[in-house]
Amino acid sequence: DYELCEEWGHLYPVPREDLINLHREHLLHLLEMGDMEKALQLLQRIEDPGVCLAISEQSLDQHPNLAASHFLADYLTAHFYVNLTTARRNEIQALYMGSKVLLTLPELSRVNYFHLSSRPLLMLEQLLMNMKVDWVAAAVQTLHQLLAGQEIGFTVEDIDNLLSKYAEKALNFPFALKERRS
Repeated sequence: DYELCEEWGHLYPVPREDLINLHREHLLHLLEMGDMEKALQLLQRIEDPGVCLAISEQSLDQHPNLAASHFLADYLTAHFYVNLTTARRNEIQALYMGSKVLLTLPELSRVNYFHLSSRPLLMLEQLLMNMKVDWVAAAVQTLHQLLAGQEIGFTVEDIDNLLSKYAEKALNFPFALKERRS
């Protein structure tokens, strides 16, 4: 049905907003089905870059599943980096990094942290508080790789400070140890 509507749009004038809505719904449908290749082909078929940007951003703002969010954040960063405001760019890159970190977690646990996908530092802190040390190690390694040369509102130093803070708390004992007398 989406493809039929798209063909109809080529034959008859369709208002810009209706065209954006049609393509956005089609894109979200393809992404929910896991067909990234067709989703990319759809975006490449759209001739007007402004329409393509609007479709991609609106789709991302709909908070689709993890794979779709990752795909859209990557696409927006790769194709429309200069068209985005600094704040929006940081937001999209943080979502990309957060989704990448989520992909390092065991599949069944991802749903517990999905709501933090746009806030990787907070996700890292949540993992630390839940004592998921192995997961934190993988997340930190992923973030270190992704942050190389990037500027998205937080740095490697922020990650290191967070780790230091929790390492200090782990070693802080709230009571005095008493010696055992024989």
